[in-house]
Amino acid sequence: MAKRIDVSGLNAYYGSFLAIEDISMTVEPRSVTAFIGPSGCGKSTFLRTLNRMHEVTPGGRVEGKVMLDDENLYGAGIDPVAVRREVGMVFQRPNPFPTMSVYDNVAAGLKLNGSYKKSQLDDIVEKSLKGANLWNEVKDRLNKPGSGLSGGQQQRLCIARAIAVEPKVLLMDEPCSALDPISTLAIEDLIGELKERFTIVIVTHNMQQAARVSDRTAFFNLAAVGQPGKLIEIDDTERIFSNPSVQATEDYISGRFG
Repeated sequence: MAKRIDVSGLNAYYGSFLAIEDISMTVEPRSVTAFIGPSGCGKSTFLRTLNRMHEVTPGGRVEGKVMLDDENLYGAGIDPVAVRREVGMVFQRPNPFPTMSVYDNVAAGLKLNGSYKKSQLDDIVEKSLKGANLWNEVKDRLNKPGSGLSGGQQQRLCIARAIAVEPKVLLMDEPCSALDPISTLAIEDLIGELKERFTIVIVTHNMQQAARVSDRTAFFNLAAVGQPGKLIEIDDTERIFSNPSVQATEDYISGRFG
């Protein structure tokens, strides 16, 4: 199910402003890759190029290639909506559909993408909630509003919604930044389980979190405010945190800037 991502020569713009420049990297399937770096260096912008969300922003455009296995996501005739079914996303703040029940939140993407019997939907909703480690907490309140759950439960509900449509890649943009420590631990444990089925890319400002959950870590930086963000280095997480190749990486991880 999980797929490999190969990015080459990627530039992303907001209008005429070059936000990130010449990014190339490989993200292996069934692994967790963390993006770290100071605010404004383009981590989230780059993440959004991986499922063509960047171009939803007015003036947003991309140059370069993003290959999902053998398919160029920016190739001619590629449907961006179909890309987002293959490459799901979980955002910084939990965003369940406020007027929908827990059940309908999970089933929303399925109902948009095809016709399912009620029994099929029931099975997929249960499987997805179990996959997000949420089933036991909500199985008796499936018809209650998703917005009535706690913050940590809402984020796991959003993960259940994302995995229900069986994507190949799961992008997470600071998924724990609005959560308490116990909820954060639950999400981190879940990430470790989900990587058995999905390719996962996570943006985080939490160095300890990157060290705990990721297999590989990419450090982004920018030369100065107003300059484009660049990928400084990517390597196995253990190496990045113990013996990085670039001095700026060590300076950031050790708290000298950022």
